[in-house]
Amino acid sequence: MDASAQSSPTGALAPTRFDAVLFLSFGGPDGPDDVIPFLENVTRGRGIPRERLEAVAEHYLHFGGVSPINRLNTEMIGALRSALTGRGVELPVYFGNRNWHPLVEDTLARMYREGHRRIIVFPTSAWAGYSGCRQYHEDIARAIDALAASEPASAQDPVVLRKLPQYWDEPAVVAAGADAVRRARAQLPPGDVEPRLVFTAHSVPVSADRAAGPAAEGGGRYSAQVYAASSAVADAVGCRDFDQVWQSRSGPPQVPWLEPDVCDHLETIAEQGVRQVVVVPVGFISDHLEVIWDLDNEAAEVAGRLGLDYVRADTVGTDRRFVEMIADLVERYVDGHGDPTAMGCGDNGRICRPDCCVPVARPRPVSD
Repeated sequence: MDASAQSSPTGALAPTRFDAVLFLSFGGPDGPDDVIPFLENVTRGRGIPRERLEAVAEHYLHFGGVSPINRLNTEMIGALRSALTGRGVELPVYFGNRNWHPLVEDTLARMYREGHRRIIVFPTSAWAGYSGCRQYHEDIARAIDALAASEPASAQDPVVLRKLPQYWDEPAVVAAGADAVRRARAQLPPGDVEPRLVFTAHSVPVSADRAAGPAAEGGGRYSAQVYAASSAVADAVGCRDFDQVWQSRSGPPQVPWLEPDVCDHLETIAEQGVRQVVVVPVGFISDHLEVIWDLDNEAAEVAGRLGLDYVRADTVGTDRRFVEMIADLVERYVDGHGDPTAMGCGDNGRICRPDCCVPVARPRPVSD
């Protein structure tokens, strides 16, 4: 390791200018033939029954076997390149995924061959928790291990990959979410009362949420962050009351997950006399399959059956301010500064806290 990249007492590497950005995401199939191989990648090592994979595959095949996530990520990457260029920050932006092409291992090897040694990593999850944060560190570590095998010279000429910190509470994220709520409310017919505001995020096992964040803090950081983000957006639109729900649970029914489920909650509020609802996918930065399947199909069908006026707010990744926020983070860290001890930040797969977001289970579902 060269002198410019010596470890500090915190485990972060010393300041040095970064020369590229890696946009790191989950991945999704690009066609019907990709669906089962993609799901096998997602669930590798977990012993998920074939029939479960085939059931989830039907969700993808409903949309022609194509997840929107790769297209949306590509659009965000294009916008990020333009935003950085407009600021005079000349950094190439590369795209890598955990579960489908372009795989992060392949992308890192390409970046190395093209001369990049100091890389900022932007993950497409804003949150704490194993799936939301620690697993991205694992992706980085796995890619570096693969690089050592494919590019032996990297042992003497190593890379530094710095994962950016959690960004759920960045002002631009809150502002984009608030405007999405305002646009959604404007789509509803006039009513005598304000529509019910329902925020939803990806459910995880209760045990996984208890392990989210540093153990000394008692866990629960994922659900606390989601609630705080929902509260900030609700406050920004002048809404005192809102509901926090969850979606997209998977796994055996005897394992408790965060509740209530969004569809169950629609049943509950309809019984209470609610007639209009805005569902806000606060836990997603773009329209993953869970958003368009669970909310635009299943939840919309439930709302229709219950006679609810229903509209789903946009995800924040469609807002130009979100891309500018990514550019802000890159600028904050590009010269090797920024806070390397911030929650979620870490170099070369090192997690930000030694006891943080311990993987007590493999909570990620078999979809993007």
